[in-house]
Amino acid sequence: MFKKLFGKKKKTDEVVEAVEELVEEVAEPIVEEIVEPVVEEILVEPEVEVKAEAKKSWFKRLTQGLSKSNNNLVSGIGSIFTKRKLDDETLEELEDILIQADLGTETAIKICEGLAKTSYDKEIEPEEIRQLLNKEITEILEPVAKPLVIDASIKPYIILMTGVNGAGKTTTIGKMAQKFQAEGKKVMLAAGDTFRAAAVEQLAIWGDRAGVPVVTAPAGSDAASLAFEAIAKAREQNIDILLIDTAGRLQNRTELMDELEKIVRVIRKQDATAPHASLLVLDATTGQNAVNQAQIFAEKVDITGLVMTKLDGTAKGGILVAIAARFGLPVHYIGVGETIDDLEPFDAAEFANALTQINLQ
Repeated sequence: MFKKLFGKKKKTDEVVEAVEELVEEVAEPIVEEIVEPVVEEILVEPEVEVKAEAKKSWFKRLTQGLSKSNNNLVSGIGSIFTKRKLDDETLEELEDILIQADLGTETAIKICEGLAKTSYDKEIEPEEIRQLLNKEITEILEPVAKPLVIDASIKPYIILMTGVNGAGKTTTIGKMAQKFQAEGKKVMLAAGDTFRAAAVEQLAIWGDRAGVPVVTAPAGSDAASLAFEAIAKAREQNIDILLIDTAGRLQNRTELMDELEKIVRVIRKQDATAPHASLLVLDATTGQNAVNQAQIFAEKVDITGLVMTKLDGTAKGGILVAIAARFGLPVHYIGVGETIDDLEPFDAAEFANALTQINLQ
């Protein structure tokens, strides 16, 4: 009996071993199938890293672009506040530095008053001053840091672009067109600067790059008539956004400013609610003159927002703070270079950090 039982046991062991081998063969591909989805989930992470890197890259370009402004500001503060108390004399010196940085007299006074309330008669280091200055500038800029919101229920959504010659208006239009196009919107451009053939050609190049149609007219044509025609074509083609360029004009040329008002009147014959956004493009290198431009253009056209360009070519980056404090107009975009990536939505904290060299990453 023991022999029979032993024989059965041996046979059973053989069966078990055979089953285990079969299980091992079958199990191998199952493990591979289970592992693959996990790898796919892990592969999602680099996309987040790319976005973070792009953000970091923009902040680096912004900081570099503002280097002339922030170097002057930081070195000036460092020369004053080295083992010194914040008193009337140092506050006056700081006020002068802020005015020289084109933050404007009113803004400089406001910032110094804010510093005096918290730190008067205290020994203070340059780093602390820059931290306090950063906080004051951020508080001024945050209310105006607003993205350009396109109302999708309005077609075409008409954006009128204004500004003086050389402000970078036509280039800004091209960059905005590419950004809107990348978002899946149908865009059309109207080359309303009919006084300069070069401006029409430049806009046509940007339109070609973005793959968007450009409405043009011969040099010297009536800009208001071109705008009227562009709106009609935009409706025919079911365009989402129509960007209308206008001739660069000096704010002190009455006849040119009157023509701008005419363009608006003609646009409103097509759409009483248009233009739905009127953006003023300002060149940061003009310093305090940009303040004058903002004031006079706002009197002639209902300016709804600002774009500040050429922040990379000036030691007067503080002018944006002065304009924000004085007019309270939304700042939609800022530019620090010539490529499309150098025009980005305005972020108050980023700008304040770059200007004061605080929280650099």
